[in-house]
Amino acid sequence: MMFNEKSTSSRRDILSLGAAAGVMSVLGASGVAHAAVHDHEAAQNPLSVKTFGAAGDAVTDDTSAFQRALDAAHTAGGGVVYAPPGRYLFKGVLEAPNGVGLRGSFQCVPSHSGIRDHAQPKPGDDGSAMFVAAGRGSEDGKPFLTLNTNSSVSGLTFYYPEQVLEEEPIPYPWTIAMRGKNPAAFDLELLNPYQGIDASQNERHNIRNVTGQPLRRGIWVDAIYDIGRIENVHFNPWWNSHSKVYQWQTANGEAFIFGRADWECVLNTFCFGYNVGYKFVESSTGAFNGNLLGIGADDCNRAVLIEQSAPYGILIGNGEFTSFHGDDPTMVEVQSTNTGVVRIGNSAFWGPCNQIAKIGGKGTVGFSDCTFVEWGHAEDRAAIQASSGSLLVRGCEFRQRKRHIFLGRAVSCAVISGNLFDGPEQIEDVSSADVQVGLNASSH
Repeated sequence: MMFNEKSTSSRRDILSLGAAAGVMSVLGASGVAHAAVHDHEAAQNPLSVKTFGAAGDAVTDDTSAFQRALDAAHTAGGGVVYAPPGRYLFKGVLEAPNGVGLRGSFQCVPSHSGIRDHAQPKPGDDGSAMFVAAGRGSEDGKPFLTLNTNSSVSGLTFYYPEQVLEEEPIPYPWTIAMRGKNPAAFDLELLNPYQGIDASQNERHNIRNVTGQPLRRGIWVDAIYDIGRIENVHFNPWWNSHSKVYQWQTANGEAFIFGRADWECVLNTFCFGYNVGYKFVESSTGAFNGNLLGIGADDCNRAVLIEQSAPYGILIGNGEFTSFHGDDPTMVEVQSTNTGVVRIGNSAFWGPCNQIAKIGGKGTVGFSDCTFVEWGHAEDRAAIQASSGSLLVRGCEFRQRKRHIFLGRAVSCAVISGNLFDGPEQIEDVSSADVQVGLNASSH
């Protein structure tokens, strides 16, 4: 595993810094100055897609013009390809070669709700917009834009003009696929793709400042053996929130899906109106471990759904979750297939759900310093229902005078301590396991 290789060689890496400094002194400052000048020139004088024949009129197919510009930048040793404000139509797919960045006009993450809210900007009204028609009808086709080693994309809106509103959405392949080493996607709007970003089969991907409304899948992470980063991603129904396609999204959409990842870092992410907000699965390469901080899922049938976790754990902190639509709305479901560790801390759960958590499997699930506000909407159900596995509930607050915790027959062990209960604590234990309950406080 790449992380372990780094760990065992860290001392050697540190010692090599001195050798590197000596080499630089031998080379002299001129080489460094030349590199700095080259980088400055590349940043100040990017290749414009207009130079290569791009029209940006939403009618002309600009695929070939963009690809020629990307290839020219690669031939020149890397650099930036710039797409000025316009509506660029694509009937084919693009490949960003190693070391090439594709840039649009936006210097911050864009957002366009003008199709839903008619007084607001539409794609292409105020910047660089990619109108994608490639891959219509197939979710398994070649992604629209593939990033490779040290390549990136930023400052753009991606819009699918042929996507429908009043029926099931049209399948399309992934908008962006991240491959190689260090691919990056910054300051992007994925307004209405069927599938957003495929962040699999790479090392050290970096996804930052992304908005939009992917309809079927937002971000897919898998086969990551060196730490990936996802930051400031906000999936919200700006394209449409009152149509048949949106109803389909709430029944089928998955915002964040994680397969195998070794120590993934997820920070300040949010999704609204999906069937599943955050989903963790076991792929052919393994399961997920990593930390998710400051995440949120609003109006999702399952805010968090865990089919499998790596033994090192899924660590969730400072989260906010609500569930209140669809079949049996539940904030957290850990399925019977799970054998790993799940820890959720300092998080809040509310909304008229049926239960906060349903827990199965043979792993360990822990809640600490969490607040549970609403549950038991359909029936008199316990907030936390553990049918099997190990359970830790410590320092949490249950703010309803309803059933609080249920421990099923197959629970292997549990510790419930230091919690606050509204009214007398209501803990039902039908297991024969070692269950420790103590130092809890109840209001009257």
